[in-house]
Amino acid sequence: MSWLCLIVGGLFAAAFTFCMGMMKGSTGWTWFYWLLGFIACTIVSMGLLVKASEAIPIGTAYPVWTGVGAVGSVLIGIFFFHEPSTFWRMFFIFTLIASIVGLKMVG
Repeated sequence: MSWLCLIVGGLFAAAFTFCMGMMKGSTGWTWFYWLLGFIACTIVSMGLLVKASEAIPIGTAYPVWTGVGAVGSVLIGIFFFHEPSTFWRMFFIFTLIASIVGLKMVG
């Protein structure tokens, strides 16, 4: 259950970066609604990290949470904000995923 909280928390970390990206081009009430989404996703993400770290050592939980958020943020950037998906960018994303799996296996 703690690992599920950690993964979902990382996905919410990616979600708050999506909201942040959407705020960049918004104005008025639209900007405010994206801000509310950013705040809500941040609270949920941090709360799930805290919950997961009750059973998973913080030295493992935080890097995994950060890694899931980072991978999610890069994929969001590629699919929603048309950022480049070069060979090297994908190579390092896959090495990050391998590192997250490695932490799970040795943790």
